[in-house]
Amino acid sequence: MTIGRMENVEVFTAEGKGRGLKATKEFWAADVIFAERAYSAVVFDSLVNFVCHTCFKRQEKLHRCGQCKFAHYCDRTCQKDAWLNHKNECSAIRRYGKVPNENIRLAARIMWRVEREGTGLTEGCLVSVDDLQNHVEHFGEEEQKELRVDVDTFLQYWPPQSQQFSMQYISHIFGVINCNGFTLSDQRGLQAVGVGIFPNLGLVNHDCWPNCTVIFNNGKIELRALGKISEGEELTVSYIDFLNVSEERKKQLKKQYYFDCTCEHCQKKLKDDLFLGVKDNPKASQEVVKEMIQFSKDTLEKIDKARSEGLYHEVVKLCRECLQKQEPVFADTNIYMLRLLSIVSEVLSYLQAFEEASDYARRMVDGYMKLYHPNNAQLGMAVMRAGLTNWHAGNIEVGHGMICKAYAILLVTHGPSHPITKDLEAMRVQTEMELRMFRQNEFMYYKMREAALNNQPMQVMAEPSNEPAPALFHKKQ
Repeated sequence: MTIGRMENVEVFTAEGKGRGLKATKEFWAADVIFAERAYSAVVFDSLVNFVCHTCFKRQEKLHRCGQCKFAHYCDRTCQKDAWLNHKNECSAIRRYGKVPNENIRLAARIMWRVEREGTGLTEGCLVSVDDLQNHVEHFGEEEQKELRVDVDTFLQYWPPQSQQFSMQYISHIFGVINCNGFTLSDQRGLQAVGVGIFPNLGLVNHDCWPNCTVIFNNGKIELRALGKISEGEELTVSYIDFLNVSEERKKQLKKQYYFDCTCEHCQKKLKDDLFLGVKDNPKASQEVVKEMIQFSKDTLEKIDKARSEGLYHEVVKLCRECLQKQEPVFADTNIYMLRLLSIVSEVLSYLQAFEEASDYARRMVDGYMKLYHPNNAQLGMAVMRAGLTNWHAGNIEVGHGMICKAYAILLVTHGPSHPITKDLEAMRVQTEMELRMFRQNEFMYYKMREAALNNQPMQVMAEPSNEPAPALFHKKQ
């Protein structure tokens, strides 16, 4: 069943974009336009033992399905809720003798649901799985090859007693997964843990500067308004991160989603001058700027390699050297500088060098504030991390200010019931109390802080990951 109020939206034909969704009433920032449970969803191959296959929460101890030994659940309740979707999968895995990859598993789950309910519209759905875009005709040679392999594997996995589908239909389902798969994140929204198909969400078109955001919260997705949306206005989300020049964003969208972006930001190249900002006084020559961009790209490649090998001190060294060279040339909104500031502040925080990390984190936030939409979820998360880093460094005023700012953004993008917003509210209350104490008696504040830190740090930074933050739509790599 689809949860939420589908009377808030209607399907229409968007000029040059095919179908889209528009609002049937006025919305304001933080309003939930609709919520939707997945039509079908699976946990990523790499996390099948660590994430519940029903609610997608990360748990220390999970119960395993006694029959296939593959599916894992929080408890009996989650296991019971999963049985309708897991029953066929359970016997197919045992018959096949191994577990196929996440793509095959998701395709099979979709087709078992089609077998149960037919291909028509399910309750609360504005579009059937049959009518979702598959873009198979746009696949390149490599993608066609992967599709053939997936279809072959699927046919071996699919039980002979289940309904048999045509090759064309099976290809359609794989195409739908390829361009409509939505990334599911863990309960705190920090790690991508699975992929699902949400038919209504599949109708929402892309805009690089959208009026909505999507969040996975407590087993369902929520489409939330980022600001005022008028009745009749098209609803849009961004399929990719905004932080790139328009040409690069367009390239990425064409490659992954097979369309040419015609949004205002791409057409007018808005903010491109900031993304490639150069200092004015004295202004570097075009030759120097070109060299510096190339040097930055080369350094980022070396950093990726060092990070993947866990050589964090090497990462810091590379970042420091590159930032020093960028300093006289790039403005504070330049994306090459911001990428390095983001990496070095995260890695230094992990290494607990909070003093140095806090300065880099502040500079990163200053740049982000000039580039992102004020209610952007990624901006909110970045400001939250920077606030924590500054808190750890003992910069209580700056830390508290950033935590308040992040909380205001996440109330809009995630809503008050999301676990990360609740965490942030607790941090906000704590830092506010500390700030009052700091202003009354600085000496006593530092004494108490030292004792508290020895006892229980607010939050240890997670190990830096080479994985980017969960992207909105899952793209098979």
